[in-house]
Amino acid sequence: MCVPIEETVSNHTQGKEQFMDWNQQKKNRQKQNETHTENQKTTTDLTREAAATENGIGRPAGKGRRRFLAHVSAVAAGSILLPEGGAAKAATQPSSSSQVALPQQEVDPLSIGGQERAERAFNVRVRTANRQRAQALENQISNGDEQRYLNRIGNFSKGLPHNQLGEVDTVAYEQLLRATRTGEMRDFEQIPMGGNALLKNPQAGLTYELVGRDPANAFMPPPPAFPSAEIVSEIVENYWMALTRDVPFADYDSHPLTQRAAQDLSGLIDFRGPRQTSPLVRSEIGGLASAPNGQPWSNSLTGLADGASEGPDPDNQFAWRTHELFSSTQDPLRSASPVTTQVLFRGLTPGDLVGPYVSQFLWQDIPYGPQVINQRIMQPMQGDDYLVRYEDWLFAQNSRGDVPIPNRYLGVRRLIRSGRELGEWVHRDVLFQAYFNAALILLGLGAPVDESNPYRDSRAQCSFGTFGAPHIQSMVCAVATGALRSVWYQKWFVHRRLRPEAFAGRIHNHFTRQASYPIHAQITNSSVLPEVARRFGSLLLPQAFQEGCPSHPAYGGGHATVAGACVTILKAWFDESWVLPNPVVPSTDGNRLTAYQGPALTVGGELNKLASNVAIGRNIAGVHWRSDATESLRLGETIAIDYLRDLREGVHEPFRGFNLTKFDGTRIVI
Repeated sequence: MCVPIEETVSNHTQGKEQFMDWNQQKKNRQKQNETHTENQKTTTDLTREAAATENGIGRPAGKGRRRFLAHVSAVAAGSILLPEGGAAKAATQPSSSSQVALPQQEVDPLSIGGQERAERAFNVRVRTANRQRAQALENQISNGDEQRYLNRIGNFSKGLPHNQLGEVDTVAYEQLLRATRTGEMRDFEQIPMGGNALLKNPQAGLTYELVGRDPANAFMPPPPAFPSAEIVSEIVENYWMALTRDVPFADYDSHPLTQRAAQDLSGLIDFRGPRQTSPLVRSEIGGLASAPNGQPWSNSLTGLADGASEGPDPDNQFAWRTHELFSSTQDPLRSASPVTTQVLFRGLTPGDLVGPYVSQFLWQDIPYGPQVINQRIMQPMQGDDYLVRYEDWLFAQNSRGDVPIPNRYLGVRRLIRSGRELGEWVHRDVLFQAYFNAALILLGLGAPVDESNPYRDSRAQCSFGTFGAPHIQSMVCAVATGALRSVWYQKWFVHRRLRPEAFAGRIHNHFTRQASYPIHAQITNSSVLPEVARRFGSLLLPQAFQEGCPSHPAYGGGHATVAGACVTILKAWFDESWVLPNPVVPSTDGNRLTAYQGPALTVGGELNKLASNVAIGRNIAGVHWRSDATESLRLGETIAIDYLRDLREGVHEPFRGFNLTKFDGTRIVI
């Protein structure tokens, strides 16, 4: 038999009634009576059935007893726990208190949960949604190449059909445009394809995000146009990167090829990579760095409200390559600042220009739970370059790019020492791998969290699910997908920029007189084209990947945007100023780590360097441009900042906000 549940229900209800209005009490009692009546009926029937089964009527005893147990436990929380003697025996003997299952007790709904909390949770989501909706809609602007050239020579078309010049079939391209205008799956499925390659997930950019900024409301400025001097300076850098892939980063100062590359890039009028700046140049930049209200930039975080910021750091080249305050002054500053081997192919932040080329987070051992993972990778063969024969290049335009094809390896593992290894790392990496690893390394080192972390000085509590290790580990994964979808919108629905691989094809056909294209004359001032022709017999850009570039447009870069987002999260989490203990460099043969000797390396500086390594590693591989890297880091940073704003709304702890330094040196509080 069952213990009557009226008393249990009554006692429980009495504890709640003082907090409920009369109508709610009435509804609850009516529902409880109906449920109780049904439970009594069901339990009585099952008890009779089980007893009859034990006496040999119907199914075998064991099966009836199990059914009885399952049903009774499902309908009556206060039923007897059956002793070994079976259901019939339990029906005729009184139970002891040790055999009674205690009823569950609800938490007081007005203390920490219940309807009031449900309303608060709803309001949090409404506030974050309203804030996103209140943001000004971005005016998406392309570089005009699609309207300028009806044969689409300035736009991405890999995977579609092409003629012998590598120019896209315009009917196929028009169908691609139709699909990007409607966003409909059926329209994408109607695009004529050039071979077996598939377009890489265009509709990812149309996803609606539930945390952070909507992908369609992210913004990237137009990339350099096809006939510009800037795009020529970028392809010259791509060529030199390809020619020097096998030169160890540690040998850049002494190797003839890297010396020639630095000298060549110094002479380009619109090259926007880093330069060796003098104190005089930095002083001139600092004199220009005023806030929009004309006041000097502040150096203090005191009193900054949500989203408040300081100005860009005048010593930060990322700032004066991207900030509108400096755009009119770039030409004289560039002419006064040469490209040297110390800054060759590096990123633009101060951290990028300190210490080794490669970030500590791509070298140091990773504490991965009970394992320790060293960061040696499969060693790609030197000189393993692709798509330098015209027939291979043309075939790839039609039929390659959706699937990464493994390169040729030496059968040994080495630490990253050159562009060859770095290019292969960003060929086969997991989307958030570098930043998840960085989080594990920092946690393993005991790196201090940012001063705003509410548990940093707690006496009685420690962080875990919020503001602790599981939180940051999952955040770098979560923000990566939002960043990827946002840049996918820019790629497919705004810019559709061609890849360096395709632009080099235009250069090849132009200078071999197979076609005539509006390529800026600055290309003839560079010494790189004769060197490429001498080594490879064509002017095509040597690719580090067998498949060449992937089958989605160049701008922005997926790797670079994810890098910008994930590194921004890590900088908000950890104390950026903390100096990394015991930094390392690879041995000459790349087999082991040795002690680094040089300027101090900070968390913030090495995280910025990590982002640049990943972004520019794709340039070194031949699949992206300098501006793809720079502007995509900014996009990822914007995505992460919005993500952190939404995250802040949901935490319960008293929290002043996230402090971080942006890539351009601006300090913000979120």
